[in-house]
Amino acid sequence: MSLLPLPSAERPLGGSGLNISPIAWGMWRLAEDGRTATDAARLVHAALDAGIKLLDTADIYGFNGKDGFGDAEALLGEVIAADPGLRNRFVLATKGGIMPPLPYDQSSEYLSAAIDASLRRLKVEVIDLYQVHRPDILAHPAQVARVLDDAVASGKIRSIGVSNFTQAQVAALNHFLTNKLVVTQPEISPLRITALENGEMDQAMMLGLTPLAWSPLGGGRLAAPETARDLAVAEALDVVAKDRGVSRTVAAYSWLMAHPAGIIPIIGSQNPARIAEGAAALSVQWSREEWYGVLVAARGEKLP
Repeated sequence: MSLLPLPSAERPLGGSGLNISPIAWGMWRLAEDGRTATDAARLVHAALDAGIKLLDTADIYGFNGKDGFGDAEALLGEVIAADPGLRNRFVLATKGGIMPPLPYDQSSEYLSAAIDASLRRLKVEVIDLYQVHRPDILAHPAQVARVLDDAVASGKIRSIGVSNFTQAQVAALNHFLTNKLVVTQPEISPLRITALENGEMDQAMMLGLTPLAWSPLGGGRLAAPETARDLAVAEALDVVAKDRGVSRTVAAYSWLMAHPAGIIPIIGSQNPARIAEGAAALSVQWSREEWYGVLVAARGEKLP
């Protein structure tokens, strides 16, 4: 059986000049459950010990609808301040441009202030990857590009990415940027294959963007299938999981990583053991038949 190639242990982050691992860790829920800086440090070390080199957060992480805006960044900032040597061990990514309750604001004044606020909370002098979290339809891409380019020029950020942007929005912002985009971050999972079929991954390969996949486990639905389609996808993943001796979770990560765009799943778990488990995905190879079996289950119909 011919197998698809394994991801390399290290890969470039777009054209940023930075290198990352083929899997990342995200901090959407870092500030929940009363976690202390000691708790957060334990999770950061679990990610680093698993070989993860990209840590992804956002200024909105920790917001509960009333308060908590910036809490995840601030908690990570405490971890970095307590152990400055950690900063050189990972690529630091954050996101901004959401301002509750608007919800989105990428005006020059707000976006520039949001970058400065993230730097203060994270207690760092430079952010490796700054991503516009969701597109502000009322902001001209030339205006957004100017703020981001200025932040690169002033040494506040090293590289630029976007999250939840359409192909046209990616192209428009990239057109006006001097420092071109290096990342796109859509929702991708075996249950959410839109980005695989609508041209987003093709655009990423064409522009040299690294795709970061948020919610790669379908918001937990792969662990507890809710519909007939969910169950069919889980069963297709289990074929490989059982044969390779890994969990369905690891099979799901590796399925995304087998795509030629070099998709990097962002592990969302705040459990050290589950973060460590994700590293096993680097050694799982798929055949074309197995890979397309999951895609067919996700589509709910045979390929033409």
